[in-house]
Amino acid sequence: MAEVLTYTGVTTLDCPAERILDLAAKADLDAAVVVGWTKDGEFYFASSVADGPEVLWLIEIAKKKLLTIGES
Repeated sequence: MAEVLTYTGVTTLDCPAERILDLAAKADLDAAVVVGWTKDGEFYFASSVADGPEVLWLIEIAKKKLLTIGES
């Protein structure tokens, strides 16, 4: 039987939230911020960081990375 590998590069296709959360759980993270929509369409937010400015800083870093995807 062939081994199935998880693609971790940039893609334009959606993937299941469970896959992203599983990869995050295996990443040995020191801190995490989770933002998304529940299956009922409700906004969901959780953070392992209690300090609001630190959470915002993480979100801003993610925003910068998202805006610069594909730039070299």
